[in-house]
Amino acid sequence: MSGLPDNPGRTSAPRRGRRALVALAAAFGLALAGCASIDPPSTPVSLAPAAAQHITGAPPSPERKRLIEAFGGIYNAPATEAFLDGVLAKLAPASDASARPYHVTLLNSPIVNAFALPSGDIFVTRGVLALADDTSEIAAVMAHEIGHITARHAAQRAEFEKTAALFTHVNSQVLAHYEAQDEAEARSKLAIARFSRQQEFEADQIGIKTIARAGYDPYGAARFLTALGEWSALRASVAGAGSADRPDMMATHPSTPERVAQAVAEARQFGEPGTGETGRNAYLAAIDGLAFGDDPSQGVVRDNVFIHPRLGFAFEAPEGFTLDNQSAALIGVGEAGGEALRLDSIPIAESATAASAIGSGWIDGVKTTSIEAKQIAGLEAATAVAEGEQWSFRLGAVRLNGRLYRLIFAAHTLSPAVDSRFMASLDSFHLLNAQDSALAAAQKIKIVDGGSGDTPETLAARMAFLPQSTNQFLILNGLERGAALVPGQRYKIVLQ
Repeated sequence: MSGLPDNPGRTSAPRRGRRALVALAAAFGLALAGCASIDPPSTPVSLAPAAAQHITGAPPSPERKRLIEAFGGIYNAPATEAFLDGVLAKLAPASDASARPYHVTLLNSPIVNAFALPSGDIFVTRGVLALADDTSEIAAVMAHEIGHITARHAAQRAEFEKTAALFTHVNSQVLAHYEAQDEAEARSKLAIARFSRQQEFEADQIGIKTIARAGYDPYGAARFLTALGEWSALRASVAGAGSADRPDMMATHPSTPERVAQAVAEARQFGEPGTGETGRNAYLAAIDGLAFGDDPSQGVVRDNVFIHPRLGFAFEAPEGFTLDNQSAALIGVGEAGGEALRLDSIPIAESATAASAIGSGWIDGVKTTSIEAKQIAGLEAATAVAEGEQWSFRLGAVRLNGRLYRLIFAAHTLSPAVDSRFMASLDSFHLLNAQDSALAAAQKIKIVDGGSGDTPETLAARMAFLPQSTNQFLILNGLERGAALVPGQRYKIVLQ
């Protein structure tokens, strides 16, 4: 990893404490969590059944459906997908299972991750595409996933999932031990993605051998693993905690110094650095215009502000909170590690009031008191208090367009200062305005030519709306700190 500096002025809580808070915020023991989300889909997520049937001759598998739904649905970029399928066409004959057909599916998620199913389905998030810097690197990612398939890691994992599902059934039904649904879903998504440490090393070896046979630079794997470690370190310093809901590659494909070193050693068997094709310009052309970061149609996080253009509202978390827009809820954790929040929504009947809904028992085993009706930005709202053994909760509800938006704020003690932060955040809930719309504008990757006077800082200045923009520019372009740009060479920047 690069040892990138922490976000200036931000004090990180102990990692274990922050993880516990993330889990708390994600679950909160909500009795209604099963039907809650920020934005319930009005139509089923596109599963591209034609592509799946082309590979397997059968309808899409439940595991394929789960993967697509967990990572934002399918990202529609035909030219980029065609380019990746062309890379796969070169990798397949070079693999140990050359007769197997492979097809790539792009996932609409900024999270950096990739997956493979025994069917030959390979999934790549647009976050992976943004991080990879040339064709050999993205070829290494896909060849790694092919390695999992040819070594039957995915099939072995499927057997593990069956065992885990049986244990969960016995644990919940026989022993009456119930998990919060969000936590169970997070565990399921990790089970989909995670391989053992030994399986990762084995897939690396298979993948590097495959890309070398296909004519690509075998060092592309080590470069991508290095970038992955740097990106994950940067994400942790900015966001303060990872997302259990959408695990990135550091959770499911750990990038350790040992793994990078082994990737370099494996590549040396095929020659010194400079061996094989990198295909950088072709790759950059294929991802020019790719969406970057959160999809505005699913809501976006900008510092401590959450904006949902399609649903027409915005909300501001307390200063120092870091936010993660998950599929089931917006999760926030305070910088001192002692507070957390969750924002989601549930349907509300026309005959019901916000005050009656907030008193219906959102949190299992906790009594709700001090219910007060109020108005927020002209919208019907309500507040309440809920006291648990270890945590206390401030509850807020705002009615908008047939949904009840629920803000659950957790702290060890409900001091006046905590209550003030909660009320300020709840009162910040408002209908979208022009400033919000501008702030939530879609971000896209733009490929530009370096000029004679350009430096990493001058190009990063064009994406200054991103946190730690210079660090992001360096990682996205595979550059080390202090590197000089080459006039005429192509670089990735992010524009709004």
